[in-house]
Amino acid sequence: MVTTINTPTDGFPPGVSLANAPSPIRGESPELRLALASLQAQAQTLNELIRTTVDALASPQAAPVPGTRAFAEIAQRTVPRWHFAMLNDTARNEALATAVRRAIPPGATVLDIGSGTGLLAMAAVRAGAAHVYTCEGNPLLAEIARQIIAEHGMSDSITVLTKFSTAIEVGRDLPRRADVLISEIVDCGLIGEGLLPTVRHAREHLLAPGGVMMPVSARLHGQLVDSPAMVNLNRVHEAHGFDVSLMETVATRGHFPVRMHTWPHRLLSDPFEMAAFDLAHDPLLPGSRRLTVPVTTGGRAHGLLSWFSLKLYDGLDLCNAPDNPESHWMQALLLFDKPASVTAGESLDMELRWTENQLTVV
Repeated sequence: MVTTINTPTDGFPPGVSLANAPSPIRGESPELRLALASLQAQAQTLNELIRTTVDALASPQAAPVPGTRAFAEIAQRTVPRWHFAMLNDTARNEALATAVRRAIPPGATVLDIGSGTGLLAMAAVRAGAAHVYTCEGNPLLAEIARQIIAEHGMSDSITVLTKFSTAIEVGRDLPRRADVLISEIVDCGLIGEGLLPTVRHAREHLLAPGGVMMPVSARLHGQLVDSPAMVNLNRVHEAHGFDVSLMETVATRGHFPVRMHTWPHRLLSDPFEMAAFDLAHDPLLPGSRRLTVPVTTGGRAHGLLSWFSLKLYDGLDLCNAPDNPESHWMQALLLFDKPASVTAGESLDMELRWTENQLTVV
């Protein structure tokens, strides 16, 4: 049988690809040129993925099976490297497995959001769940989870859904609403993987009334920090006598990960609570909170160093505080637009803002 592959470049003239297609943007302003360049960079990445896919489909010998360069390139692009550190975080794994054992009633139907390798889904079966539906939006990770689950003889008890939880439909993907909702979809700043909108949707559409949730609640903590070294991880003005500040147009807007003990720093306040989220009852919408932070040490406050504490279930917590260096999660850094000179004994006013997946402070 001969398979005909049509490359997805229909509509473009010969020699024109997504990366160099004519742009509707016109003008000579630097802002518009940067906008065009950003779209071209994205199109270039898409072109590379399309080319790899078309080559693999056109020749069975080019199939990206494990061990080949093609598979390695796809895996590196699509599966974040932090999965390895996360799976080797034994304290995290034990806390989650223990919480699952305590949270799941015998015979329950469970929905696990964010399959990864299927770890929580398998823990739920061991805890006595009648059936677990676990969803994973990344097709490669979903297939890895499916095969790991099969190797452990749990395929009859676990259904892997290759989709995001927000696309799950009761009656099609789930036979009925789940008795228990479990997930661990947090980044260093708690909300970066979409915890708030994901839980908001799941408890409204996928969890049975009175159902069990894990985790239960979460808190964000912070401290004022003075650290030019940390600032330099995401900002730049001059290099070797040249003004390169235009690079700041591509700096991260919002929180980003840092390992506090790696960088020189001075803490200018005691730890304080930045925000709290009751995952079962709060609206979990974008919002803000005014903060007044007592200064304990004078210096130049560059921003807030932040971490979370996650209440899993029945007294079990996960935390990525700086004094827990074994956690695979780093801390989150929220930079001020401009550093603030502060004196011990005074207070610094600011506003914490959160979107569906980003923290900022102003």
